[in-house]
Amino acid sequence: MTEEMHTVKRAVIMAAGTGKRMRPLTLEVPKPLVTVNGVRMIDTVVDALHRNGITEIHVVVGYMKERFREWAAGIPGVHLIENPWYDTCNNISSLYMARAYLSDCMILDGDQIIYNPEILSPAFTRSGYNAVWCEGETDEWLMEVSDGVVRSCSRTGGSRGWQLYSISRWSAEDGRKLKRFLEYEFERGNRQIYWDDVAMFCHFGAFRLGIREMQASDLVEIDGLEELAEIDRHYLPYLAQAAPVRAGG
Repeated sequence: MTEEMHTVKRAVIMAAGTGKRMRPLTLEVPKPLVTVNGVRMIDTVVDALHRNGITEIHVVVGYMKERFREWAAGIPGVHLIENPWYDTCNNISSLYMARAYLSDCMILDGDQIIYNPEILSPAFTRSGYNAVWCEGETDEWLMEVSDGVVRSCSRTGGSRGWQLYSISRWSAEDGRKLKRFLEYEFERGNRQIYWDDVAMFCHFGAFRLGIREMQASDLVEIDGLEELAEIDRHYLPYLAQAAPVRAGG
């Protein structure tokens, strides 16, 4: 039986966090607006979406929200959504605020660098995440996939599995399910989880997720200052400033 094809019509970019692991740099600028080798991280995301014909873009903001207003002013189609819980809840709060836009949607983080725009292609058959095959050991979330369907996911990683990346697509039906489950979890007080927990763990059996294969070189997720300085040596002085903070706990 041929599976139904779906097309991404809109995107939700998560950009509300405080970027604590990149302080002191993120005391000056929110992490998605950090410039890496001359280009802001979130600009690589928006550009890749535009290259794939996705122009309805909802960006969830919180920390330094006024900086995003300045950024968004010159970009048609970008709609900012304010998350009032960005500093007290985990990122489930951000997707909860964007829950009206989850049908035929791509969800992705604003603090990554997209090198290959093809990984944001809008056509898909199954809802699910972009993933990279991981032969060796990793401590990232790792999925077991068979016959094109995600059978399980490990929070603690492992080896020989599909590493989950923060790019996902949701059909109209699955987007409605995700919205309902987000509301259930958040409104009953389950606010310190990742939004991904909702589909991957809390209500996994309600979905039949797949993956979109890609290569590790297609994008970079920068978690801390060390990784940033490896890519852009302009930030090496920030490592010296951060060192006393790390040493002091």
